[in-house]
Amino acid sequence: MSHLPDLPAGVPTSLWINGGRTDARGAAEFDVVNPATGTVLTRVADARVDDARAALDSAMAVQDDWAATPARQRAEILRRAWELVIDRTDDLALLMTLEMGKPLAEARGEVTYGAEFLRWFSEEAVRIGGRTADAPAGNGRILVTREPVGPCLAVTPWNFPLAMGTRKIGPALAAGCTMIVKPAEDTPLTMLLLARLLTEAGLPDGVLSVLPTTDAIGVVGALMSDARLRKISFTGSTQVGRALLGQAADQVLRTSMELGGNAPFIVFDDADLDAAVDGALAAKMRNGGEACTAANRFIVHNSVRERFTSALAERVGALRAGPGWQDDVDLGPIINRRQLDRIATLVDDAVASGATVRTGGKMFDGDGFFYAPTVLDDIPADSAIATEEIFGPVAAITGFDTEEQAIAVANNTPYGLAGYFFTRDLGRAMRVAAALEVGMVGVNRGVISDAAAPFGGVKQSGLGSEGGSEGIAEYLNTKYIALEA
Repeated sequence: MSHLPDLPAGVPTSLWINGGRTDARGAAEFDVVNPATGTVLTRVADARVDDARAALDSAMAVQDDWAATPARQRAEILRRAWELVIDRTDDLALLMTLEMGKPLAEARGEVTYGAEFLRWFSEEAVRIGGRTADAPAGNGRILVTREPVGPCLAVTPWNFPLAMGTRKIGPALAAGCTMIVKPAEDTPLTMLLLARLLTEAGLPDGVLSVLPTTDAIGVVGALMSDARLRKISFTGSTQVGRALLGQAADQVLRTSMELGGNAPFIVFDDADLDAAVDGALAAKMRNGGEACTAANRFIVHNSVRERFTSALAERVGALRAGPGWQDDVDLGPIINRRQLDRIATLVDDAVASGATVRTGGKMFDGDGFFYAPTVLDDIPADSAIATEEIFGPVAAITGFDTEEQAIAVANNTPYGLAGYFFTRDLGRAMRVAAALEVGMVGVNRGVISDAAAPFGGVKQSGLGSEGGSEGIAEYLNTKYIALEA
């Protein structure tokens, strides 16, 4: 498939409100751009504040009925949605490749991963429990129940257009909450198609709405200032997350925040270097490095640093970049020109500060937004590339001599989402996993995401967890009922 493919058939380009396509107020639209070519894929409806209010009206109208829907029935809808998503794997994968850029093989992997949240939370829907206990004073019984929080807002990023939606939609619907999704401006099409598939699976009208918009501040602000909204779940930058937390305080909204990362990847002197290089490729180059869990800083023991760096540079230098729909492409484009320029600035600053380019280190000429897969060595500790999230295919390497030094460097950041390390020493594995100030740790592996596991960070990387049994708890309130003896 070398030519530019067409969009899959049946992809909605209107807003999705009350179970169907809806034009935006004033028929407003905006362009969706293919990052591999820089050309317009299509135009989609551009939601305004009145559209947001209409979506919340729709959600409120059915919230009580959806909450009262038997858990088994909610579960079956999610299970059918999982089946429909899997059936449409090729269409969804192509859609993500066209609007986000990732290679088709990775896009298909995201469909499998993203769909799993629908299946996982279909199983969790029927396991929402509570507890009873005798009051210690002997004057009654304590009954604890769990109830849906109510209408929710999900703000999703562009880097995983399907999975970042299903990771929020799955638990919300399983818990009995209605939801409005504001997808990223760069990648609205995948979420719109998902909404259509959920409706085909039997989801009642109004339970889920999708609002693409170029006015994120206005649309999100209008929803968050409305007392009927009860929760916001956001995945994105720490800067935006802080602003949303401030807004959430006004209505005392429940919040889930999955924010920026600065993941360390430590290679100890006793590591299996072949496995470490494999893990580094997965942790850094998966999704072109455009992932909050991507390894951002490679901290390598000086005794093995040159061997590791040489091997990694050889593997990275052999990666083929190009349009994701073409055969044998390993790396797609950067999402847009702004992000491409930011990556180039970080690399140029590092090199000017003394870093060594082992491979890559430049933009590609021609159409689209491509940056060469890159390995940098001798990264200065105070350089921007060591302190900021790169969000691109650039591996930045520095050295260390002692375990204590490696941990200190790894923790020297306000962020704490993910961390990785490679060692063959079980005692060290337990010590370092405990010492890393992160919410998720990969030990001798470079990919850690799993629908059955809690996903979330500490420090300025966020609040709350998504996935696992913990994920559905984010959408449930706890109620205590005192029963007279």
